[in-house]
Amino acid sequence: MEFSPLRKVEHFTVYDCPFPATGLDRMTLGGDTTDLMRILTRYVLIELSKVFLLSLGAMTLMMIIVGVAREALQQSLPPAQVFCLIPYILPDALRVAVPVTMLLATTTVFGRMSGLNEFVATKAMGISPLTLVWPLLAVSVFLSFVTVWLNDIAVSWGRSGAQRVVIEAVEEIAYGMLRTQRRYSSQRFAINVKRVDGRRLIRPTLSLKEHGSVPSITITAKEAELRSDRKENVLKIILYDGKIDVKGQVTVRFPDTYEQEIPLRDASRANRPSQLPSWLSLSVISEQIAKQKEAIRRAQEKDAVRAAYQMLCGDFDVLTGEEWKKIERQMTSRWERLYRLRTEPHRRWSAGFSCICFAWVGAPMAIWLRNRDLLTSFFLCFMPILIVFYPLMIYGIDGAKGGTIPPASVWAGNLVLILWGVYLFRKVIRY
Repeated sequence: MEFSPLRKVEHFTVYDCPFPATGLDRMTLGGDTTDLMRILTRYVLIELSKVFLLSLGAMTLMMIIVGVAREALQQSLPPAQVFCLIPYILPDALRVAVPVTMLLATTTVFGRMSGLNEFVATKAMGISPLTLVWPLLAVSVFLSFVTVWLNDIAVSWGRSGAQRVVIEAVEEIAYGMLRTQRRYSSQRFAINVKRVDGRRLIRPTLSLKEHGSVPSITITAKEAELRSDRKENVLKIILYDGKIDVKGQVTVRFPDTYEQEIPLRDASRANRPSQLPSWLSLSVISEQIAKQKEAIRRAQEKDAVRAAYQMLCGDFDVLTGEEWKKIERQMTSRWERLYRLRTEPHRRWSAGFSCICFAWVGAPMAIWLRNRDLLTSFFLCFMPILIVFYPLMIYGIDGAKGGTIPPASVWAGNLVLILWGVYLFRKVIRY
């Protein structure tokens, strides 16, 4: 049996150690255990930090490249705006990368230590394997809180920031698409051109979609130009020598210049800021829950009064008509929003605390497998997590959003991992 060095430690001596000389050969069973614990803690933290930071950097970089490339292709972003997206995509990449890299660092370090019999050496000295594991758990708890924070800012700050980049770049995006596809459209308008000559749009056709009381408008011109005004948050479309057709009813010619202003947000192809709970910050969700409950209460009182009045008047056919079906759909929508608001904090906290759960399972699994290979222990541990943890989490989220199960059910996957870790630790400590 051969051991590799754990750490050379001064001022300790082992007497009558039944194992061959190792890096632990200068430690003592009867020496100052405080210094020994400090050395072991520092050793584990250093090894974990090296693997974790290296893996986190590589995985985050890969996810940022994929995320930026996807957004750039979807929105046809110019290169300058592509780099502006990186800060806003970074939290989204980190919230996914941190738990996985925590598991990778755990299985790598503890698998190597176990494969080199360093845990056997510490057991021979009367030291529990938990002594080497507790620094990992302490770091994992800290990273769990960090991941919860990343989950929060990724959806509340990151998404809105990415949208803002797309909105501010609407002029360049429109010119780019008009040059290649001869067409650019958003939710509010569409523009087609024969060709693009520099900044000049040749033979443009601008279609403004019907919005509220404003009818649809079609504008054709000899030439046009796009100008983005960020101070006023509008996209100005300057058209030369053309005509305006208002819903096929009125036609007006303009021989000189006509300027059409469209709000940048309406001109952009970016998704509108969503009021879905998944886009809200944790700090405002409790307030939103209270408002939603009040809105449901008022709607129920209003509907009850309306139903009572119609029954008194004998309008029973109305109670089963289309009007009440619409009211029922509106009430269902209000309850669904309330369920989503209640679920969202549990989703973010459970996703964040997957860090500690992954480490809790990964450490004893790696020690038990005693495999030095870098990826073997990781995949043997990650595959059960992939099969059990994520499906349970998804099931809990879907059920809680639908109101069929309590929001706390989102934690089912975390609970399973904790129980699994307890079982593995008992085996490691016992044998």
